[in-house]
Amino acid sequence: MIKDRNIFIEGIQGMGKSTLLQAIARKAPELHMCREGDYSPVELAWCTWMDADDYRAVLARYGSLRREIEAHTFQEGSHYIIPYTTILTDIPGFHKDLEQYEIYNGRKSPEELEGIIRARYRSFYGKGYLFECAFLQNIVEDLILYHQLGDDEIVMFYHRLFADVPQEGFLLLYLYDEHLEESTRMICEERADDQGNPLWYPLMMNYLKSSPYGKAHGYQGFDDLIRHFRHRQQLELRILREVAGHRAVILPAKRWDIEEVLDIIAGQVICSGAEGFEIH
Repeated sequence: MIKDRNIFIEGIQGMGKSTLLQAIARKAPELHMCREGDYSPVELAWCTWMDADDYRAVLARYGSLRREIEAHTFQEGSHYIIPYTTILTDIPGFHKDLEQYEIYNGRKSPEELEGIIRARYRSFYGKGYLFECAFLQNIVEDLILYHQLGDDEIVMFYHRLFADVPQEGFLLLYLYDEHLEESTRMICEERADDQGNPLWYPLMMNYLKSSPYGKAHGYQGFDDLIRHFRHRQQLELRILREVAGHRAVILPAKRWDIEEVLDIIAGQVICSGAEGFEIH
């Protein structure tokens, strides 16, 4: 049954993760959808992770937004989680200020990061969730770009993490395209303003160039971005093969059929999983 699954959608930027998420959600509205940046019981992208003192300080700094901040706050033990990008405001610097309380972009040590992520997965017992970028993308990017861990170290991280993941109902759908250069050029064109000026590419390139990994490797342009995406995709496929195994299914990016995807989720199609790298 679909409602007994916890579905994780992953893939490199531009593979159509949000499109697949929305398509599944329309067909299976009983699922609890967690988009990237929403409050999620397992992922903290675009969310704060702060203690009580920091939380009170934020409320004091933004008194005019106090009610809205409180309405968007989730407390887990002694920590306060605010999916701050969901708060719409014209106050200058608000989102940039709250960004400092995230766990990614090197703000936590590798040990602290692993402790936070694994603890949240251990405490997660829900079913019927549909997650976007909650298992691979943000974690892998952080471990590569900001902690500069080697592939073997990252795979071992995922072995430890997967031991804490509720196995029953876990299903990861990985969107794959071997033509990364072509798909990335397409996303650069799609994510532009009305005058055709790129919006996504400068942000992504600055993120890559300013990271410790990007600086160490002298990353500067489009070819370097593709090099990073290829590396990440190969690493993520290795994680699926060696860690997730039959609980991960590889789908052709932007060329899937939603009815076939729903059959896979419902368990009506027998898949070999990621071990054989079959693309369905």
